[in-house]
Amino acid sequence: MNTFLRRRRRPLAALVAALSVALLAPAAVASERTPTGPARDAARELAVTARPLTDGRALERIVGSAKVVGLGEATHSSAEFFETKHHVFERLVEEQGFTTFALEANWSTGLLIDDYVRYGKGDIRKIMREEFQNAYGFWNTEEYLDLFTWMRQHNLRHPGHPVRFMGNDLGYAGPGLFDEVTRHVARAHPDLLPRVRDLYRSSRPADGVSVDAWMNAHLAKPLAERRSMAADVNRALALLEGRKPAGKDRAAREAHAWAVQHARAIAQVGTEYAHDLTTPDGTAAAMLYRDRVMAENTVWWQRRTGDRMLLSAHNGHIGYETTMPAQYPRLQGAFLRDALGRDYVSIGTTFGRGSFNAHDTGAPGEPVRVFTVGPLGPDSNDHVLDRVAPRPYLLDLRTATPAARAWLSEARPSRSIGTAYPWPGEVTSTRLASSYDALVHFPEISAARLRD
Repeated sequence: MNTFLRRRRRPLAALVAALSVALLAPAAVASERTPTGPARDAARELAVTARPLTDGRALERIVGSAKVVGLGEATHSSAEFFETKHHVFERLVEEQGFTTFALEANWSTGLLIDDYVRYGKGDIRKIMREEFQNAYGFWNTEEYLDLFTWMRQHNLRHPGHPVRFMGNDLGYAGPGLFDEVTRHVARAHPDLLPRVRDLYRSSRPADGVSVDAWMNAHLAKPLAERRSMAADVNRALALLEGRKPAGKDRAAREAHAWAVQHARAIAQVGTEYAHDLTTPDGTAAAMLYRDRVMAENTVWWQRRTGDRMLLSAHNGHIGYETTMPAQYPRLQGAFLRDALGRDYVSIGTTFGRGSFNAHDTGAPGEPVRVFTVGPLGPDSNDHVLDRVAPRPYLLDLRTATPAARAWLSEARPSRSIGTAYPWPGEVTSTRLASSYDALVHFPEISAARLRD
């Protein structure tokens, strides 16, 4: 949500303890702070089925037999959202057999982190520093470092039940991804190698060029040049798709399938930048393509590996119903539901008040800083959800009482904050019941701990 394409308008440039506290009983909702009337009644109805975030059985019921679980975030850089994703993933790994953590990050970045968590390859701090740049810089946090470190330690302790990491996004394709494809072509289809190298020449990032520098420079290229580059990388994909595996054994089929997917990821990056990002229609088309591709990459990984997956992204990607159709015509969550049906479950997040990191749109150069916001008004979703309990809680929207379902089905203001603040879409009119299957609400959040 509001990630790397937002950059074109800028110059180049203790949760666990809290979660263990029990929720208030439903009757306690009617305190002297609680408003009278419909808002109070809605909070009472929601409290009937609300459960502490630490309730493993409640989480298990929400997840069911789903193969992919989307877990959102209402800001792109608050500690409680990131820590909860870590906490939930651990539970899903240990109790429900999940094995992949997927993130709104680039495919090539995902491969590097996957090599670290599986084999200990590379320095994870260096990988994060070099890969999480531009709009993806908000993932370079202590919270994500804790997650990746835990994943590595889990794999050392449980070699028979390894976990994996994947990135499903398309903002950047690193030079190593191009090299993976050309190495495969050299081994399996050497006659194609000169042509593939030629088609990749203008798109492969030069060694030593940072992610941020490449993304900014690529966005600055004329549209005709970007479209020509996109055509080249798509031709390379078509060449590889047109070939059969170099052998008949399973290893040859696997190598071919992964090489084609790597080439597809490169083509996806080129195609995204081939949209005209200077017009509203072009930006909307780019966002539609991006959400569709993120869903397709996730489904490809799940079907190829057989893994059950936790998918981390903004609410504006994991949900079903867009709140800004002119900018985000259709969400990743809707595409995932089309592909997976009930095998996809979407869990949104909301909050009452607190802090987050974002680019300051009101300052020259739009530096990253911490913002703090107070509660929304009494007509908002967030205000009523705050009245349900004083601690973070889970709410299965599908099993809420009829009265709660009626309230959840109406559109009301909710916060939706991306990489920049303030911006026009920071409060959206959201129908919670049709946007998510379940919800995690945090009365208060704090800014994530960004790393240098």
